[in-house]
Amino acid sequence: MEKIGYIGLGKMGKNMVLRLLEKDWSIVAFNRSPESTKEVEKMGAEGAYSLKELVGKLEAPRLIWLMVPHQVVDDVLEDLIPLLSEGDTVIDGGNSNYNETLRRAKELEEKNINFMDAGVSGGPSGARNGACSMMGGSKELFDKYEKLFSDISAPHAYGYMGASGAGHFVKMVHNGIEYGMMQAIGEGFEVLKKSDFNLDLIEVSKIYNNRSVIESRLTKWLQNAYEQHGEELSDISGKVSASGEGLWTVETAKKLNVPVPIIEGSLKFREESQKNPSYTGQVVSALRNQFGGHEVSSDK
Repeated sequence: MEKIGYIGLGKMGKNMVLRLLEKDWSIVAFNRSPESTKEVEKMGAEGAYSLKELVGKLEAPRLIWLMVPHQVVDDVLEDLIPLLSEGDTVIDGGNSNYNETLRRAKELEEKNINFMDAGVSGGPSGARNGACSMMGGSKELFDKYEKLFSDISAPHAYGYMGASGAGHFVKMVHNGIEYGMMQAIGEGFEVLKKSDFNLDLIEVSKIYNNRSVIESRLTKWLQNAYEQHGEELSDISGKVSASGEGLWTVETAKKLNVPVPIIEGSLKFREESQKNPSYTGQVVSALRNQFGGHEVSSDK
């Protein structure tokens, strides 16, 4: 049985642990708040209540997956790395900035500890039922742990993107594209809503999602949101939050001298929506709630 240490049991982490347990992995799990650790223990994981305990329950060469917010990756590594041995492998599966990933990979390489980055798309449901996974690091490590990447992913939904940082880079651009796609859907449906035709937006979303050119998971999620919340989306906020990757994509594009007006415009919309909520914002927020479980309750 394959064995892995898992750090971070939020919505994504917990669901990924449950998926790996079903794939017959042995998992030692740690979370900063012990309640989540106890929860996955009941589901078959072996709990650890400190990083030292987690490392002690794994045999070298160890394999450890981080699923924590990008803001705390360095803090976790600072405590974790002194506990590890040469040849151990750490995989950062969160939405880290690829520049930070490049730095971390170099720092860990100097300590003879392997480091890989994994961009993971699909939200909590993807983590539970099969994600889309983008791996960066050495090809040798990718080949060594390909079973893990296959097991966390939907069929044919994982791949090796390139050297360290490539996985997080590809995921960053993915999220930038996602910003633009969601923005276009939001704007289009506000035009539909304000037309003189008194359109049934549930029916429109259903038709759009049935063999049209824009059929997509996003369109289906909007249909689901309408069915759950009604066409007015009155309990959904028109203020849209941004998680960081859209901004990173725009900043990177400027460095590469690549114009990205769609992604940049969608980022600016999110920033301005904090003072000027709109129906377009409600649609985008509803989509974020559907695929990511983000809190988007109306503050009316």
